[in-house]
Amino acid sequence: KDLHLPIAVPEVPSSPRHEFPADWSIKTRLLFKSSQPFTWAEHLKAQEEAQGFAQHCRATETNLPQSVEEPKLSTELRCAFQQSLVYWLHPSLPWLQLFPRIRADKKIAGKANPWSQDEALQQALMSDWSVSFTSLYNLLKAKLCPYFYICTYQFTVLFRAAGLAGSDVITAVISPTTRGLREAMRNEGIEFSLPLVEERRTRKQKNSEVNLETEVANSLEAGNSMEDGEEPAPSDEDDDEGFSWLEEMGVQDKVKKPDAISIKLRKEKHEVQMDHKPESLALVKGTNTFTLLNFLINSKSLVAVAGPQAGLPPTLLSPVAFRGGTMQTLKARSINAKARVHSAYEDIFGLEIVGPIMPHSLHSLTTLLKSAQRGAFSALLYTHEPTSVFNTNLDNANPALNKETACKDLPTCGLHPKTLDQLSQCPTLGKSSIRFLEMKDYAYTWKS
Repeated sequence: KDLHLPIAVPEVPSSPRHEFPADWSIKTRLLFKSSQPFTWAEHLKAQEEAQGFAQHCRATETNLPQSVEEPKLSTELRCAFQQSLVYWLHPSLPWLQLFPRIRADKKIAGKANPWSQDEALQQALMSDWSVSFTSLYNLLKAKLCPYFYICTYQFTVLFRAAGLAGSDVITAVISPTTRGLREAMRNEGIEFSLPLVEERRTRKQKNSEVNLETEVANSLEAGNSMEDGEEPAPSDEDDDEGFSWLEEMGVQDKVKKPDAISIKLRKEKHEVQMDHKPESLALVKGTNTFTLLNFLINSKSLVAVAGPQAGLPPTLLSPVAFRGGTMQTLKARSINAKARVHSAYEDIFGLEIVGPIMPHSLHSLTTLLKSAQRGAFSALLYTHEPTSVFNTNLDNANPALNKETACKDLPTCGLHPKTLDQLSQCPTLGKSSIRFLEMKDYAYTWKS
């Protein structure tokens, strides 16, 4: 069978580490490759599947030995594998693929959507959705849920509990955003920042400080004059005062003065230019996240009014159970194939995982494979691109954050302690995500 492997494996960093950085993007597909078979992941017994579900619901901590001697005979490994595939979803409509939602119109088109023309049904769906969203937020605030995603047809929101991603308060990141959405958030009194825009401004400021002496020297050489025909950069204050000289001449009425709307559009031109781009990422912190919750529940931009997704509430994705959430499992299948190595063909074994793969699942699966595949495997990671930007380092992320204080009570959020430790680190991948991950001799290298 075709493994869809690239012809050339991308180069990876040369410094192996015992842990790879947290990747907050949602993956749509993982393809693991190993010289050891994945037969242990096939045909789970009914008892093993049931045990896996129970372990997930009870947040049972599984700690496997460094190397499992007979993976296929290890019930503990197989139950832990089932446990790592579980996630929670709302709404649950079996005939519709509810992730991804951005640019998913073609996949949803032609499917039955009885709510599209039924306003009462739409209101019932949104009412139910609001209850589930509020339930998730309450769990997050109580540190009983580590994080969750809201996937709308236009943007995605990632809510993270205090203590994760280097922050000591609840955070919500929204991407991509538009000027209209940002304006609506401001009107609701939601305080937010644009970390990537501010980072760019800071970088420009530092560059200008470095070149300050050169600029001053050039200015002095030019005699502080504008004889070369250059004009100073227009400032916001000049918009009105710049026409005062016309009044002195008495001709102000004969010259068309820019109206307030034109001035506003000029000032906001840079905002419009970043719409729908990674740079439009908005960060909301602390108590403002509760205001954001109310805003999103009442926002009309959350649900499409036309097209295949009309009237369909956003998708909620969570690692733990919540009110109205439905237990789902990622799809897994093992693949056997032959790969050409030099002039001969060798057996290679693959394991494919498909679905909305969240950060904790990626970490759990790699931890299991480390034991089952004797510390040697590689993986291709397929990312839902609009979520790559969630790896941006937040403007309030503090590397020296007191973990004991910030992560207090988080051990009850349902994640394995090692997974929790990884997700509590400050993001380091920026706007990119991990594309290729390799383990050799129990040490990771990766390519983003």
